[in-house]
Amino acid sequence: MATRLPLSDMTVEEKLQEMEALWKDLSERDYASPNWHADVLQARSAEVNSGQAKFVDWELAKKQIRDAVR
Repeated sequence: MATRLPLSDMTVEEKLQEMEALWKDLSERDYASPNWHADVLQARSAEVNSGQAKFVDWELAKKQIRDAVR
């Protein structure tokens, strides 16, 4: 079923309400994570343990993410 919401006609409040409804529906079910999630977590844990991981301030990280998706 393909349902399209008129996103360009919706207010931010309406969009957030739809997101909350979707999240409520999704969170009521128990989904298994795909196997590749465990692989990524193991690789990142190994980077942290070896000292190779680099961390940035949360505010900077959010800015970098916003800049990357624009």
